[in-house]
Amino acid sequence: MRKLYSILRGFFAIIGILSSVAIILFWAKKDDFTISVDSLYSLYEQRVDTLRAAGSFEPDTANFSFTIIQDTLQAKKIKEYFCLDTLYSWSDDTWTKALAIGNFVATNIPHANQTKWPEQKNAIGLWEYTRDVEPAFNCRLHSILTFELLLAADIPARFVTCLPQDKDDNDCHVVNEVWLPEKQKWVMLDTDMGGHYVTDKQGNLLSLREIREHYVGGKKMLMYPEFKNGSNKMNYYYAYLAKDTYWFQCWGTMSYFQEEWNKEDVVRNSYIVLVPKGFEPFNIGGGNTITTNADLFWSEPKILLK
Repeated sequence: MRKLYSILRGFFAIIGILSSVAIILFWAKKDDFTISVDSLYSLYEQRVDTLRAAGSFEPDTANFSFTIIQDTLQAKKIKEYFCLDTLYSWSDDTWTKALAIGNFVATNIPHANQTKWPEQKNAIGLWEYTRDVEPAFNCRLHSILTFELLLAADIPARFVTCLPQDKDDNDCHVVNEVWLPEKQKWVMLDTDMGGHYVTDKQGNLLSLREIREHYVGGKKMLMYPEFKNGSNKMNYYYAYLAKDTYWFQCWGTMSYFQEEWNKEDVVRNSYIVLVPKGFEPFNIGGGNTITTNADLFWSEPKILLK
């Protein structure tokens, strides 16, 4: 009997140890994220290999710059409508303010492929669409809404279309990038699919360019699902973003009502299309500026007051 008791006690001790280890590993993974070996791993590796096989980004003859036009009257209207000043303190740094806005959008508007396209694609119109028509929409509309809120808070920003190498893949992703004057760099902010941003292993915020470079270099990235609407699909997102960082598009000039085509006084200019050397972009139409110059694409934007 004593022998049986001893065996049972040893058995339950082992179970206890294994349970403790499982709990520790679970909570450790809540603080940061790296890709794990699961059903998505082979897909992730394939997509990263595609990035590694791409041509380089290098200076060329294209001459362009990014311009952000600030309309102070529209900024005031949006700031008052959304009570933006209640989301952050006036003394907060740029990233803290941007993160508060990102949290607000991600918390209130989940992802969905809307069944009815909004008639108004501006911050107030999109917000009212989610209250009156459908409660959610896709990444592009997420990014347009977030862009206008950031701009109304005097935060330089832009929304960037991130595209795959495969011309038969009709899926792309649209995210925001925020210009941080304190660090003189762009950083990625995604309010869709739960809300995400990415850092290196030291905690330094990363731009889309740096995220792509980390994929190619096999460097560790930490992905932060710090927004509040319950996203738990981090492995999927990590592999998904690897697919859609092959090449990029962004308007050369950006302001409010950017993609409301009935607003004829909006200055849009052309798309700036950044591609790796030797790659032919597809489905872009005419009148665009195509470049391999990543330094210029990720340079400081010009700010104009209207």
